[in-house]
Amino acid sequence: MGTVVDDAAAAEFHEFFEAHYAELARLAHLLTGEADAADDLAADALLALWHRWDRVRNADHPVAYARGVLANLARTRIRSAVRERRRIALFRAPRGGGYAVDDPDVSTIVDVQGALRRLPFRKRACVVLRHAFDLSERDTSLVLGISVGTVKSQTSRAVAELQRLLGPETPTAQVQVAVAAQRGGGTH
Repeated sequence: MGTVVDDAAAAEFHEFFEAHYAELARLAHLLTGEADAADDLAADALLALWHRWDRVRNADHPVAYARGVLANLARTRIRSAVRERRRIALFRAPRGGGYAVDDPDVSTIVDVQGALRRLPFRKRACVVLRHAFDLSERDTSLVLGISVGTVKSQTSRAVAELQRLLGPETPTAQVQVAVAAQRGGGTH
């Protein structure tokens, strides 16, 4: 999906690029605080401008337009970095409570691992984050980018499906303990 531009427009864009690239990179560095990301953001902003060059070149203030595009890209990058840092922090945070497993039933763990692999990703992720990593419903929702209600329903359905896969004689608590045993590495 390229933009068809005549030679005059291409020359105008090249001139605009040469005149404003360094300024846009400086702006990106100041907005994000990341020198390494500044060149990438400036290049991404200019690429976006190139795809819309017919609109940009006819704008009242093309440089302001470019700065706005760059600011939006920087905001997106910062938000992504913040979300990623939160996700990483969730896994580093000390967790209390949960299920203490001193001497796990290895055969049950192996069975649970097999059953977990049969679950759809979201259900598997919810039950593992909730029980093996002892995350709260809220923290699980942040990690997966879904609502707390979805975490509740997917976790409940996952545990029910695990019970079905493991057999009706396997109580919910035993499934949860077996999943929690994975916290220490379990059996691979």
